[in-house]
Amino acid sequence: MSGVLRKRNRRIIDDIKYEPDNLPDEKHYDFDNPSSDIEIYAKEVLTALIADNLPPTPNNFLLYFDRLLDEKSEALRRQIRGVFELEESSDAENTIVLEQNLKRGFLSIKNILNVTANLYKNMALMTKILEKRKAELSANPQGTEALSIIGVLESDVSKLNSILKTQSSKMKEVYDETAEIVRSVENKTIFDDQFGVYNKRYLMKKIEQEIGLISEFKHKSSLMMIELDKNLKKSINNDKAVLLMTRAIARLLLKTSRRSDVVAHYSGDVFAMLLKHTDIKDAKRAAMRLSELVSNSNFFLADREIQLKISIGVTIISDTLSVEEIVVAALDGIQKAYEDPKQDFATLVTK
Repeated sequence: MSGVLRKRNRRIIDDIKYEPDNLPDEKHYDFDNPSSDIEIYAKEVLTALIADNLPPTPNNFLLYFDRLLDEKSEALRRQIRGVFELEESSDAENTIVLEQNLKRGFLSIKNILNVTANLYKNMALMTKILEKRKAELSANPQGTEALSIIGVLESDVSKLNSILKTQSSKMKEVYDETAEIVRSVENKTIFDDQFGVYNKRYLMKKIEQEIGLISEFKHKSSLMMIELDKNLKKSINNDKAVLLMTRAIARLLLKTSRRSDVVAHYSGDVFAMLLKHTDIKDAKRAAMRLSELVSNSNFFLADREIQLKISIGVTIISDTLSVEEIVVAALDGIQKAYEDPKQDFATLVTK
């Protein structure tokens, strides 16, 4: 599960509005003293937040902590992230684990109910067999003793069948109650089991929250919608292969996203990525990098090698638009990208 929410490579860096000369030089970091390194780096993050007129809230601090590391050396990034991840705890990640455990528990109850139902059917079949054998023996005068034994056995089976029927009915009641609980939980879930990313419900909620933050603090954020290229899907014409390719796209999105980005499954083979504190220029640059990464990834179908391809729509998140209008603008960008065969993505900025 940790692969969903952390341990991702970051790739989009906004222009930070502070003077580099006022910050500690990387060569002054003490690589033998991780605590000292983190203290120095934390001050740098705080300085950047203040310079950008953002309140140093835990969420903003985490977002900038994550982004500014991209400007550092690989050695420093590895060292600080290693220490950072030792104490990292994510409520969202814990919620995802809880959702998965609940669904697995429900499936177990469903399996028990199915086994019980099959057992009940077998008992009913046994009763019919006994009735048939009893009828056969009744036609044979020599089988009086055997008929008596079958009569007793039939009575025992009937009692067992009655008990099993009662227990099966109670199991059905438990199953129905559990199904109702699961349905209630599913209406509040944030995770998409099929693709290992957030679901549409969570995405829409986070976009709405981001609109509120933009209205308050006036920063820039963007939304990217990504679709497995429809022309590629037509050429494949294989639902199972398309599903596997769509899952491969989901994994690439997770691999290339920042910890602060929200990667979600929107519908079908369409995904979304909410890029916080990312203006349209950097969002377009991120779209180009993602398109190149996907184009360099090959998919094998039997003995056929297929080059993956996606279409991307990018739009700015504005506090003058609704969540639905922002999403539609990004989806329209996908359609616009199809109109230009030389481009894999298009940008639509709605006023």
